[in-house]
Amino acid sequence: MSTIMTTTARASVRAEERREIRVAVHAADPLVRAGLRSALGSGPGITLREDPETADVLVAVAGTEPHRIPAGAARLVLVADQPKQADLWAAVERGLAVVVARAEATPARLQRAVADAHAGRGDLPADQLGSLLRGISRLHKEVLEPRDITLSGLSPRETEVLRLLADGYDTGEIAKRVAYSDRTVKNILHGMLSRFGLRNRTHVVAYALREGLI
Repeated sequence: MSTIMTTTARASVRAEERREIRVAVHAADPLVRAGLRSALGSGPGITLREDPETADVLVAVAGTEPHRIPAGAARLVLVADQPKQADLWAAVERGLAVVVARAEATPARLQRAVADAHAGRGDLPADQLGSLLRGISRLHKEVLEPRDITLSGLSPRETEVLRLLADGYDTGEIAKRVAYSDRTVKNILHGMLSRFGLRNRTHVVAYALREGLI
């Protein structure tokens, strides 16, 4: 009985550890950084980390040099008041999930922002979301569309080939349906495998489905 209880207790501890969110903090001002760490360290289920590379969520205070925000964390919570579009884009490149106004950065709000970011729930003020969407639209029209790439990172013909591959068609069948040569279909698939670092056709289909690309 004691052995069973010990095993159960260990499993419970491991499960509890998995629920913890590893959080790192970035701020140019040491006092601000200390304040954020204090606010977050009191939160249930939060474990503070020094290195952003080992964190699930990075909480960063926007400054004059947003490009200095460390990369590596899966999600970013940005503490900022009306960030410029350049700041917003720099944050997006580093995994932006939630923006918290400085005046609202209470311990409870920061802890909720970390939980939302970790769970993949985005939260941006309406004006900043509008600015971001306008920037995305401009990016598509001025940069991606001329190169025959969509916002998904795929070209229309790559998307078409992927959908047919996911439906179970082989190279020859796909070629006939889209009026390409077998070689062209193979080149399209090889290009996607190389670009996304995938192993084979099954992997590329699984990746596309998981990421919602098809």
